[in-house]
Amino acid sequence: MAQLVAAFASSHSVMLTCELRDWQRGFRQFDLNGSFYDRKGNPCTYGDLLAAAPENAAELVTDEAIEKRFNDVHGAMDRLKADIHAARLDALIICGDDQQELFNALLMPSIGIYYGSTIHNGVRKDVPASDWYKRAQARRQEKREARDYPVDAKLALHLIEGLMSRDFDVAALKGLPEGQSEGHAFSFMHHRYMREAPIPIVPVFLNTFFPPNQPSPARCLKLGVAIRALVETFPGNQRIGFLASGGLSHFCAEEDLDLAVIDALRRKDREALANLDPKRLQSGSSEIRNWVVLAGACPDFDLDWVSYTPGYRTEALTGTGLAFANFKRV
Repeated sequence: MAQLVAAFASSHSVMLTCELRDWQRGFRQFDLNGSFYDRKGNPCTYGDLLAAAPENAAELVTDEAIEKRFNDVHGAMDRLKADIHAARLDALIICGDDQQELFNALLMPSIGIYYGSTIHNGVRKDVPASDWYKRAQARRQEKREARDYPVDAKLALHLIEGLMSRDFDVAALKGLPEGQSEGHAFSFMHHRYMREAPIPIVPVFLNTFFPPNQPSPARCLKLGVAIRALVETFPGNQRIGFLASGGLSHFCAEEDLDLAVIDALRRKDREALANLDPKRLQSGSSEIRNWVVLAGACPDFDLDWVSYTPGYRTEALTGTGLAFANFKRV
């Protein structure tokens, strides 16, 4: 039977496709009109966050401090890319969210799995040089020619059927509409980690972001447990990996939340992860749910290494908790 032999987690924030000058200059204007949540999960403004920022906030967002974080993050991604390829995987299950790319308010499944033979990533659209944010978003797509990346359709179908038999209601996708791309949670992983040597993936869509049908952290943990059991009943000798795409906290970088999640993963404290307060998992921080699925799938994996960078980018300490991790089976 197949085995789950490797697990990884990676942020996919637009910060990771931005240039250094965007971190140092662009977000200072961009975030002024952003939508945020405070540490109790209540909506707030940039001004609210600025008023609550610590006295040393300005020191955390000097050009020098930001440049160091930028370099640390890119070093971590290089390391993770090497680890993914060193695992010699036959397939990689990627659990990520969809932000109104394939789905919208007309139809937003709580859980979805794609089981076509390939999945499409389109070509970057032309964006004016002045629109640095859209240019960064576009870097998740192909530079010159559209590309169809391989999918392990048999494993995907096995997961769909097995999850349905375990009382998970799964939306099944066998293809994409004409002109549609796979979505940022998957295109970033292809672009950053697998562009030169694609690994067949199984895209698992989790509605982390949009009420009213976000799965609870406890449900996410159970989903991971079920995925692991199904991998190990899949015929053959395939080496399967799991990758949690997204997170950690954003668009207010919350070190206390992020470090608590990382500590629970290190200690294999699945109860703590299952009991995360959903009110803390608002907006981009909702993507922590994908890491909880990983915890359910990998109870016997040690956290081999983790890189965590609080991606502060303004004096209000807006930004993203940028995290990358490699887990090894004991």
